[in-house]
Amino acid sequence: MNTVATGDEVLDRRARASRIASFGQRLGYLAFLTAIVVFAAGLATTFTDGVATALVALLVAGSIVLAPSIVLHHAVKAAEEEDLQTPA
Repeated sequence: MNTVATGDEVLDRRARASRIASFGQRLGYLAFLTAIVVFAAGLATTFTDGVATALVALLVAGSIVLAPSIVLHHAVKAAEEEDLQTPA
């Protein structure tokens, strides 16, 4: 997506939404990856209540961030595809 201001408010807002969606997806997937690493470390050492609490927190936070980001990403892509199909 173009990161330079185009002068068109709709395209600028769509670019901003795309950046937010991309950042949210990275953050959500990073939370899930961290949960996998914490789980593996817990299995390799001692699986304590702290490890379980960290896992639950990471999975909940990742889900809260990732779900809306995926929906926003698909909304931006659908709007871009509709613009390509609609004659100007």
